[in-house]
Amino acid sequence: MATKNQMMRRAALLSVALATVLTGGAVPASGAEPAAPDSAAYRPAAPAADGAPPAPAPGGGAPTPGEPASREPREPGETVGPGDAGSESGDSRGLDDPAAPDAPADPGAPGADTGDQPSLVRGDPREFGAQIFRGNAFDTCQAPSADTMRAWHGTSPFGAVGVYIGGRGRACPKQKHLSPDWVRTVDRQGWKLMPVYVGSQAPCVIAKNKRRFRMSDKDPYGQGKREGLDAVRQAEKLGMGRNSAVYLDMEAYRYKQRKCADTTLRFIQGWNSAVRAEGYVAGFYSSADFGIAHLEKARAAGARGLPSAVWFARWRTEPSVDGERNLDPEAWQPHRRIHQHTGNVKRTYGGHTVQIDQNLVDAPVAVVG
Repeated sequence: MATKNQMMRRAALLSVALATVLTGGAVPASGAEPAAPDSAAYRPAAPAADGAPPAPAPGGGAPTPGEPASREPREPGETVGPGDAGSESGDSRGLDDPAAPDAPADPGAPGADTGDQPSLVRGDPREFGAQIFRGNAFDTCQAPSADTMRAWHGTSPFGAVGVYIGGRGRACPKQKHLSPDWVRTVDRQGWKLMPVYVGSQAPCVIAKNKRRFRMSDKDPYGQGKREGLDAVRQAEKLGMGRNSAVYLDMEAYRYKQRKCADTTLRFIQGWNSAVRAEGYVAGFYSSADFGIAHLEKARAAGARGLPSAVWFARWRTEPSVDGERNLDPEAWQPHRRIHQHTGNVKRTYGGHTVQIDQNLVDAPVAVVG
């Protein structure tokens, strides 16, 4: 027989599920954060639109997850604002994602009680004010100059760019071009931005160059909240307002080590809680076979306070936001996924060459202005 606590939790989850149905429909790795451009450890990104995926470019990575969904291409991408989802406006505080409710203040046990129905983190993010980009995107350690961005716009297949806005683990802490003026300029050029924050890393992070940024196991939830608040402040300084997505970059870690996995999950929950409390969309980037696999297992076990969008790295495979084998096909849907399918490649457009990662995007981006 279910306990009173289980019955209360089930009632809450039914309310969340009903809210999700009422507020939005559903559409049924490898990788490493980029190091400095002259380093051998560079990070990946992906091209693709809400249309048929382009031919994959060479990169390092893992096996193909299966046949990607067939899509009709768009050039070079499409942005869908909150009004396109059928709602009159987003939440007045900036964000209220009923599909990813915050974890308790002290999530000593990240999983839910046995018998609870896990959330799929499902529902249209436009219903709570997010702006969606669907198309090809790239990211690179150092934000390119405005001249390069101008030369690439319209000549490249990309319509969005991932930029590294902060975090103590960021590979390129000294950004030559990234500034409020740069953000306004590239926004006027027609680009959409995907802000990335490289904060503290898991205690069992694999990359040696990230181990000096390992999080503490004493209060990971509190540390995550502090860094989440810093991520929002960095986005604000650059002119990225409420309802903007900010993606936490968590490099590959050995999530099968239970203590490390629990510590890392509590940090992520704290980071998400702080970002959402400030009216921003909490996103999460990691390798498909490590951080993403961990979050999917936590979600299936009933963990709360999960990110509203996921950005998974799996290279050497067809671009697809729907075909990742380590994600439930119905989880983080719709408009909540980015696939980083190609990394550490040089591309030249308009006479300007940049070393990039390539991504297929159907997810929230920054709101500028």
